[in-house]
Amino acid sequence: MYFTDRGIEELAERRGEETVTLDWLAERMKEFVDIHPDFEIPVERLATWLARLDDDFEE
Repeated sequence: MYFTDRGIEELAERRGEETVTLDWLAERMKEFVDIHPDFEIPVERLATWLARLDDDFEE
């Protein structure tokens, strides 16, 4: 188990029943980066990965 899995599990346990929009999530991610600018690159990578999930990648 990765260390980050604990945070993901906590998120699922505490907020797993909630329904959110992608606009809401994007705003929370922007707020997080404003508070923690050192995490801008990982948050940007996650956002890009989520945005492109359905793309057909040619490798």
